[in-house]
Amino acid sequence: MMRWILLCLVLALPALATQAQTEEVVAGLSQNSVSITANFDGSEILIFGAVKRAAPPPVDDGPLQVIITVAGPSEPVTVRRKEKRYGIWINTDAVDVDAAPSFYAIATSAGFQDVLTDVEDLRNQVSIPRAIRSVGAPMTVLDSESFTDALIRIRERKDLYQLNESAVTVAQETLFNTSVTLPANLTEGDYIARILLTRGGKVVDQYQTTIYVQKVGLERWVYTLAHEQPLIYGILSLVIAIVAGWLASAVFRYIRS
Repeated sequence: MMRWILLCLVLALPALATQAQTEEVVAGLSQNSVSITANFDGSEILIFGAVKRAAPPPVDDGPLQVIITVAGPSEPVTVRRKEKRYGIWINTDAVDVDAAPSFYAIATSAGFQDVLTDVEDLRNQVSIPRAIRSVGAPMTVLDSESFTDALIRIRERKDLYQLNESAVTVAQETLFNTSVTLPANLTEGDYIARILLTRGGKVVDQYQTTIYVQKVGLERWVYTLAHEQPLIYGILSLVIAIVAGWLASAVFRYIRS
């Protein structure tokens, strides 16, 4: 008897899940690839979509809100603290951050605290501090969180970390759109775009896609040469520096004569 009850529950789970999830994201991008060339000065990507419903929207959970994030490739980072001792600035402490996105942008349809609870943020790793993974720190460092805060401040100044509240436009709780600005100093790799629908601060559905960022042309050739043939790259750089110095000297002598 118990076996039949369990079997009925298992068969009923997909139907219950379908009934519970009445809102789904249908989204698109203005472009899903970005080419970094020698004169690349940044790019802007339009992210838009709609909400597909299997039933009328719930009225008791508050208005529909949208959160859009774009995250670049994660990489380990060493954050160092400098202190002035004996009249000079020296590195005193260092914390290794296990993984930090090279680029991270958040756009919301309202204030961040209004669209997502702290519990949901912890579960989905949405906010900038939660997107950074720092497992541990040396025993001598008692304020490891300050190193993460410093990393965030540095990358915010470089426009690599962005929080754009109320930047997502939502029309009639169905259509939404926003634009994300990618700066010129991008890291090559796969950028993950996420779209989260929330009601009452809780995530009801999310969608994920990839934006491909890669170097092309001369930038691609120099990058490949530097990583695959470092000896040739070093010799070529030295030759170019010598030739450039000789040309500059020749032009200077010509101007003086």
